[in-house]
Amino acid sequence: MTVDAFKRFSAHSFHHPALAFTFDWSRAGIARSTIEAFGPKLVSAFERMGALEGGALANSDEQRRVGHYWLRSPELAPEAALRSEIEATVARVLELAERVRSGAIAPPSGGRFTEAVVVGIGGSALGPQLLIDALAGADAPVTVHFADNTDPDGFDRLIARLGANLARTLVVVISKSGGTKETRNGMLELENAFRLQGLEFARHAIAITQAGSELDSRAEAAGFVARLPMWDWVGGRTSVTSAVGLFPSALAGIDVTALLAGAAEMDRATRATDVFVNPAALLACIWYALGDGNGRRAMVMLPYKDSLQLSSRYLQQLVMESLGKRDDRAGNTVSQGLTVYGNKGATDQHAYAQQLLDGPDDFFVTFIEILKDRAGTSLEVEPGITSGDYLSAFLQGTRRALEAREKPSLTLTFSEVNARALGAFIALYERAVGLYAELVDVNAYHQPAVESGKVAAAAVLTLQRRAVAILPVSPDAARTARELAESLGTDEVDALFVALRHLAANGRIHATSSADPSAVRFCRGAAPGEGSSA
Repeated sequence: MTVDAFKRFSAHSFHHPALAFTFDWSRAGIARSTIEAFGPKLVSAFERMGALEGGALANSDEQRRVGHYWLRSPELAPEAALRSEIEATVARVLELAERVRSGAIAPPSGGRFTEAVVVGIGGSALGPQLLIDALAGADAPVTVHFADNTDPDGFDRLIARLGANLARTLVVVISKSGGTKETRNGMLELENAFRLQGLEFARHAIAITQAGSELDSRAEAAGFVARLPMWDWVGGRTSVTSAVGLFPSALAGIDVTALLAGAAEMDRATRATDVFVNPAALLACIWYALGDGNGRRAMVMLPYKDSLQLSSRYLQQLVMESLGKRDDRAGNTVSQGLTVYGNKGATDQHAYAQQLLDGPDDFFVTFIEILKDRAGTSLEVEPGITSGDYLSAFLQGTRRALEAREKPSLTLTFSEVNARALGAFIALYERAVGLYAELVDVNAYHQPAVESGKVAAAAVLTLQRRAVAILPVSPDAARTARELAESLGTDEVDALFVALRHLAANGRIHATSSADPSAVRFCRGAAPGEGSSA
């Protein structure tokens, strides 16, 4: 770094000594005057964020508040009863996890729980996965696995991996509403696996859900080991500092108290109304400036640390679900969003850095730099050089190459990957997303398009059931998807064909073979001489 570059770094960076954290935006190509020009918009954004933390209504669609900041600073909760409930939940998480780790809560077959499976999807899995992958050591008292989809093959792979250890496995089912189909399916699949091994599922199960939900009622009736609360004022993508992230992490021996402390410390830093000492406000303004206020550039996350390889997946949901909105608050069509993708350094240099360097100017990079290489001393792979030196040099090399091509980048630096630092990282992006949403005037706390996909999926399943109900039994009467659609009075021929093709591939109905999809005929019985469940 030249003298001039170092001066630029000094004028375009933020350092937080208590968190051992530095945010360097000197290579973003953004002048301080550009940031200063956000003054009036930021005043409004800070006021709105303050109102949300004070308990103002955030999600008008569902008449909900947004209180994930209260989770790590319960004293900010607007009601005393709520403060007590948050504190009691953290205490309950710590106590319950300790009882599982120590064997006080044990499998019916004896011994102690050595494995846990978290069943959830979206924020109920991505946050805990990030924490576990980043912080759980090889000597974790409980090994945590995830069932985060409704893929039958995925369930089979997980159950096979657990094998005889299923008898020593605790299942943590996470669903706020209790009605999320992917999570319900995962729970039923695991329940069946336990049954096949002669094990009582309820004696191995814990639910994290909202009081009175479908899952809560089921857990109470079945006699689950325990239930932990979720609240309607915590969205899935901001639930990682609730029991959703804390309990699986505590099972794995992660210091969740430090995680909460790091998040709370970053929250305090990002309440500053001086943008130049508020890293979340700086991020929000830079995102806006680099993307021309409409997300023109994608955010490429490059953590130079294997333990942070899931950070881009976690941020995809947090950022894209929060900011990807068709309409602004006034109902105007604005088609806002901020695309996130990423890999890990130095792998990225052997993957897509070629396009970053020589391809379109449609992105900005965020490097995550970790200063500490490992717990012990490092081998010299060359005289005076370690593998960690190479990793650091590759980060600097990629950053320099981008700068030479006038491609913008930001760098977040932490001293090491620990619970406190990861809590700070999570809080930083939660706050930056909230502030950016205010700058572009969208509601960061609802997700109407996600619901439309679920409604459409339900319609497909209804159509499938109706078609199977009238499907001929005799191969001689087999019918095409178009003929079935006509009988059902629907024009959804394509959806019907795809659904029936899936059933045939799984041996649940039968299909004739044809290169022309419109000529494929379906029935319940096998076609003579076909041997075909195509």
